[in-house]
Amino acid sequence: MRIEVSRDVFRLAQVFTISRGSRTEAQVLTVRITDGGVTGWGECVPYARYGETLESVAAEIEALSGPLTRDALYDLLPAGAARNAVDCALWDLQAKQAGKRVWELAGLARPGPEITAFTLSLDSPEKMREQAALHAHRPLLKIKLGTPDDMPRLEAVRAGAPDAQIIIDANEGWSAAVYADLAPHLVRLGVSLVEQPLPAGDDDALVGMERPVPVCADESCHDRASLAALKGKYDVVNIKLDKTGGLTEALALRDAAVAQGYEVMVGCMVGSSLAMAPAVLVAQGAKVVDLDGPLLLAEDRENALTFDAAGVHPPAAKLWG
Repeated sequence: MRIEVSRDVFRLAQVFTISRGSRTEAQVLTVRITDGGVTGWGECVPYARYGETLESVAAEIEALSGPLTRDALYDLLPAGAARNAVDCALWDLQAKQAGKRVWELAGLARPGPEITAFTLSLDSPEKMREQAALHAHRPLLKIKLGTPDDMPRLEAVRAGAPDAQIIIDANEGWSAAVYADLAPHLVRLGVSLVEQPLPAGDDDALVGMERPVPVCADESCHDRASLAALKGKYDVVNIKLDKTGGLTEALALRDAAVAQGYEVMVGCMVGSSLAMAPAVLVAQGAKVVDLDGPLLLAEDRENALTFDAAGVHPPAAKLWG
């Protein structure tokens, strides 16, 4: 078994800004695992918020040796980007060796398309209204907020896309007082979900707080071990494969979260269709699907995912799984 790691860069269609900064490209790591002449692959997006860099994640992967199994990865790598790419590459490898699709190997129903959010970059209210109007045909828009000037931006987006469903990602940028103050306005403007309004380390303030708009845990939820600390704070959990450490844990987290009464959102970092492909399997039937990474790119992988009026479609076998 041979493991190779490469760095790939995809240009974005436009500058993408959140409360933490801006970017013009997506930098990802691609992992290829070859065994018996068959190669499976996966992609991860190291995230500085969790102390990851392209170099540190590549080093974690390159330190692996010998035959690997998905079960063994739990002892070799923590939840995070490195384990994600390796886990997804092993799923792809197994599917190719077995001549089956990953959803069959995992005992899942045949997947179908799911409506996905489209993310509007953080900008001035005027620019965000223009973006919203340009994408007003999309059924679900996601707004990146988390600044002192959020209400004018939200009002502008609603004016630009009066019929679209809106969800908000505050990226840990609010306080409990800010959320409480904004909540009535979120209801008035038809916001259906708020993602991670408070910093993960300060989210105890959500306990017992009235939440007229459902609140989703993102930075506060990584894998199944995170669930115990979410009780009474959140209504929804955002499952991202780069947080869970791969498809294996993502599926387990989804089942555990649903069993504990949470609804599920499936999200992504800004990556290519290869990164989104396994997440489409997790997203089946989710309350919110946010797998728009490829829609933000100016270039993508060959055999890229299909996005149309029905949503994001499951990957073709030539792409992954």
